[in-house]
Amino acid sequence: MEVTIKVPDMTCDHCKMTIDKALKGVAGVTEVQVLLTEHWVKVSGKSEVNRVIQAIQSAGYTAEEIVNLKP
Repeated sequence: MEVTIKVPDMTCDHCKMTIDKALKGVAGVTEVQVLLTEHWVKVSGKSEVNRVIQAIQSAGYTAEEIVNLKP
């Protein structure tokens, strides 16, 4: 799985660290790239997309849309 998710309410380094930590705790996630200035999170691994979205939402942020999804 490779997915890019828009997180519009990610605005600072604390947000970036919180989301990075939350996603690295998801089983199957192997790589996380948080692009603060673009408000995007790119995630790779063998996890389900809905678990990635749930992790972002559980951390208190909006996972607005899935931009790119590859099996």
